[in-house]
Amino acid sequence: MAQITAQLVKELRERTQAGMSDCKNALVEAEGDMDKAVEIILKKGLAKTAKRAGAVATEGDIRTWISPDAKYGVMIEVNIQTDFAARNDKFAAFVDAVLEVAKNAKDGDDLTAAKYPGSDKTVAQVRDELIATIGEKIDARRFARVNLGSGAGAVHAYRHMNGKIGVLLEASAETPEVAKHEAFLKFIDDTAMQAAAMSPLYLDRTQVPEADLAKQREIYAAQLKEDPKPKPEAAWPKIIEGKVNKWYSEICLVDQDSVQESQKTVEMRRAEASKAAGGNIKLVRFVRYERGEGLAKKVDDFAAEAQKMAGG
Repeated sequence: MAQITAQLVKELRERTQAGMSDCKNALVEAEGDMDKAVEIILKKGLAKTAKRAGAVATEGDIRTWISPDAKYGVMIEVNIQTDFAARNDKFAAFVDAVLEVAKNAKDGDDLTAAKYPGSDKTVAQVRDELIATIGEKIDARRFARVNLGSGAGAVHAYRHMNGKIGVLLEASAETPEVAKHEAFLKFIDDTAMQAAAMSPLYLDRTQVPEADLAKQREIYAAQLKEDPKPKPEAAWPKIIEGKVNKWYSEICLVDQDSVQESQKTVEMRRAEASKAAGGNIKLVRFVRYERGEGLAKKVDDFAAEAQKMAGG
């Protein structure tokens, strides 16, 4: 069995907000498997939330760019080790250049293999020179490109918290006139902001994998079973469906309560915008980046927590 370290317990606490002893017990039961431990915590109803694995912060910048005709947009993430270095003018210029490269890149392209603007060197070569100058690791980590499908509409970008979060959003419109209407433009800007602020995982319910839905139902059933005052089993299906709908309202963009008008969902606001613009508006897809998402930071000193766990 894997050793249950203070580091593992801390990670589980950060992901679930459960108590230390509950986290330690869950990890013991899961034999050190973090995902299984999260599931145990959820099934026992000990967590208010479960953060996605690896949602940790590293420094750097997220930039977005939209073509003048709003037919396509790109978004990049470039990482560096410290916030201080992220404010370096040379690093900022490097990020600008990577964004220029991304404008002409295709899905799946390696940006670091491309020619650096105004140079015979590759992006990777210039990056390595900059690493030697600044003294910190730099990574042109990822980029996304969103193209508008056939017909009218727009690709829109939103950048939040000085490059900590970025969103690309594609929306179609029934006619070119609808795509130019103030109601359409306001709706897509508000919705991109919504995606940045509320971290949806999917656009709508059709995108939720069946396996994830089945697992969520299983978790809710286990929570009902663990309830000290359990409801009659005959009522469980209805209760579980209510919980599933609540879950959808958290993870699906169109089902979320609007951050601009909390009494309405994003879908309700889409319908209102369509009516105001004089034609149907449809959300097609979105891409959301959060800086450092999925990257590991340097591990802190866990001596104090280890002593607590040992009873010291």
